[in-house]
Amino acid sequence: MSAATASVPVVAPGGERRLPVVALVALALIGFILIAMETMPAGLLPDIASGMATSESTVGLFVSAYALGTVIVTVPAISLTRGLRRKPLLLVGVAGLVLANLVTAVSPDVTLSLVSRFVAGSFSGVIWGMLANYAIRISPPARSGLALSIMSIGAPLGFAFGTPLGAVIGGVTDWRWSFAGVSLLALVVGLIILTVVPDAPGLPAAGRLPLGRVLGLRGVPIVLVVILVWMLAHSTLYTYVAPYLRVTGTGITPDLMLLVYGIASLGGVALVGVLLDRHPRVLLHGSAATFTLAGAVLLVGHASAPAVLIAAVLWGVAFGGTAPQLQSALTRAGGEDADIANSFLPVAFNLAIFGAGILGGLLLTAFDGLILPAAMALLGALALILTVAGRRSAFTAPRS
Repeated sequence: MSAATASVPVVAPGGERRLPVVALVALALIGFILIAMETMPAGLLPDIASGMATSESTVGLFVSAYALGTVIVTVPAISLTRGLRRKPLLLVGVAGLVLANLVTAVSPDVTLSLVSRFVAGSFSGVIWGMLANYAIRISPPARSGLALSIMSIGAPLGFAFGTPLGAVIGGVTDWRWSFAGVSLLALVVGLIILTVVPDAPGLPAAGRLPLGRVLGLRGVPIVLVVILVWMLAHSTLYTYVAPYLRVTGTGITPDLMLLVYGIASLGGVALVGVLLDRHPRVLLHGSAATFTLAGAVLLVGHASAPAVLIAAVLWGVAFGGTAPQLQSALTRAGGEDADIANSFLPVAFNLAIFGAGILGGLLLTAFDGLILPAAMALLGALALILTVAGRRSAFTAPRS
């Protein structure tokens, strides 16, 4: 069986493969869980610090440990598991997430909690590295863009609702129930995957490129640089949105701002689902340009509450659909080694999150919060330039 063939395809009465919507939604739910699990400690800092008799800065390392696990483990793990069938590997990843997160939920010791977060991040990276190519391989080739859009909707949902939901649960009961609840949800989704998601084969040994050569494939490096720059632009403001809003004097709260952004990002995912298969280049350039415009409006119109909220909508629409666009480009650039190419995506993603914390902190030390949308606009413009420069080597139209 070839590496590009998924087993148990969904076939319509006329003989054509149908889009496996239920299976793709199950994969999207995993994306929601991964984002919620990674960012949840940020909404529970005071509760966890009080419950474990430690400082909020120490609890902040819960996010860093998760990201570190993703960065260190993802690429070698995907490289070593390329020959394994996709569904069993995904189920092992989900099981690892459940167990690691349950350890965090019951751990009485900060060190043990940090280790469990590192392990959870490691399993998260393995799952992120395989999701995009898995979604494509169980779907009709002509519908790969729509398949990626459906699968990718979990990430913006996680950013918009995962962290606030965890904070609400922790506030009503105890912070440990937030972690236990995410583990229970992951277990349920794992059972759904076991039931409805078709399997896909691993890559035959003869067809695998060495890790270094995959990274050097034409188009892969520039896609990864765009991911790093664009995510850095996004995360610098997303992480430090509160200092920005304080300077504006508009009275807009971070919760409202991020809720508007999160809802708008769902519209961005829907837009990408409609246009990605037909107009990938125009869509990508338009998204980067709109993202840059959002940063400029946040800077120039900072004193106006309507302008700030309009900019939040532009920000959400522009950035919400970037994941399927960049995953699609990385998958096409990786070819038969798309799993390895996509394994670099969560690494670039988490490096950008780590870098945004440092960059934003340094900028706020020297300037006030208005420097953040300026940085967002400048980095967004750089991402736009890179997408234009790489339009022939990386951001090409998918083959029909």
